[in-house]
Amino acid sequence: MSVSAESAVGHDELAVLKLLALEGGLEGDVKISCSHLADRLDASNQTASRRLQRLESAGLLERDTVSDGQWVAITDDGEHTLHAEYEDYRRIFETDSEIELDGTVTSGMGEGRHYISLPGYKRQFEERLGYEPFPGTLNVDLREDSVRRRSAIASLEPVPIDGWEDDERTYGPAVCHRATIETAEGDRYEDAHIIAPERTHHDEDQLEVIAPDKLREELALEDEDHVTVYVGDRR
Repeated sequence: MSVSAESAVGHDELAVLKLLALEGGLEGDVKISCSHLADRLDASNQTASRRLQRLESAGLLERDTVSDGQWVAITDDGEHTLHAEYEDYRRIFETDSEIELDGTVTSGMGEGRHYISLPGYKRQFEERLGYEPFPGTLNVDLREDSVRRRSAIASLEPVPIDGWEDDERTYGPAVCHRATIETAEGDRYEDAHIIAPERTHHDEDQLEVIAPDKLREELALEDEDHVTVYVGDRR
């Protein structure tokens, strides 16, 4: 989503997105007229039309106008936006602020080992996370429903890891969130963090987890083993 499009979407547009979801917009195309939407919003037809246009410009829905109305469908980005809103309310009304993500262990490319060991990151891990991570990450492929839920992590307070540079190149910033890993057998490891580049929409189906210990050995994990990752802290 572009910066200009994102700035055009506010609470009024999110209210429209919620109404469209309630009308079935997450399951596929639904037919709706501006007059019907205006009645639901207690607004004018022009206002309803403008809000639909803003949602479309932001990539949160797709529209196909016909003679007696329009067919609309909520996009994946729109669904992610609704999930993030849901998680905000869940944190308000439920007793904890954990986000539960399910997936399977997979082998990484070995890049995590390299970056975690770099001095500019390593120093910050020790200062801000309270430990020196094992030189490597546990990679988890998320299930489809957890990929959607992952967007809710944005509502949690992160531990920032600043970007830095050396004589050869510049290294980008990252964010960490406290995480607990649980195996299918119920074994748990509580002193871990997920780590991700500060701004990215890539590889949303995979988590990288760091910890003081080698998680594969601590939890006796192999590729394709199921794990649940609880992101955030209980109140």
